[in-house]
Amino acid sequence: MLSFARAAEIDKCPDMIAAKPIFRTALARDQVGVTFVGHATFLIESPGGTTIATDYNDYVRPKLVPTVATMNKAHSTHYSLHPSPAIAHVLRGWNPDGGPIHHDLNIGDMHIRNVPTNIRSWDGGTEDDANSIFIFETAGLCIAHLGHLHHPLTPEHLKQVGHVDVLLVPVDGSYTLDTPGMMEVIDAIRAPLILPMHYFDQTTLNRFLDVARPKYEIEFSPGSTIEVSRQNLPSHPKMLILPERHY
Repeated sequence: MLSFARAAEIDKCPDMIAAKPIFRTALARDQVGVTFVGHATFLIESPGGTTIATDYNDYVRPKLVPTVATMNKAHSTHYSLHPSPAIAHVLRGWNPDGGPIHHDLNIGDMHIRNVPTNIRSWDGGTEDDANSIFIFETAGLCIAHLGHLHHPLTPEHLKQVGHVDVLLVPVDGSYTLDTPGMMEVIDAIRAPLILPMHYFDQTTLNRFLDVARPKYEIEFSPGSTIEVSRQNLPSHPKMLILPERHY
């Protein structure tokens, strides 16, 4: 469990708290559980027991069936064509019929919305609105998952994303946005807690951290799961590297 210094008290996200936790972790009313499952998949647990699996796919997934699965289109390691029918809500980050897709819904004590972005197409062009930044709001926290982001964010994107407390960011520097571009995105979003993902191996991660270290504090977590609250957010931006969860 993290013991970050108390952050400045800022009114950030609506506080949507259920009466009691129902999942395996005994989360307090102001805590959110975040587990790095691997690749781009995190398991996010609300105090009321709503569970989210990000970039849900057929290769890397949590052991349990989540309440919600979010997906992105770029590669098959970010989506599933046959998600478990037991998943109550499958939210795709692209519109199969073309054009942007918009999610804005409350599930239990979790509010989920998305901001569409573009991806590079296989022929070297651009596929508009085929990736989504998913944003999860619960327990007074805003958690943003950048998905398979391929380009810098415009001022309009940043406006739509809004305030972020915990940023889940791909740092491979090649398949997604290059490292200088991703650093610009991180700097612009200004989240106090940044969780790198999508880095394949230690060499790739170290290459990113070498660029980030002059500007950000770096910490390696001993465990794959953390419990985050407004009270233990870092007072200065920090990158926390979580090991993959091995079930």
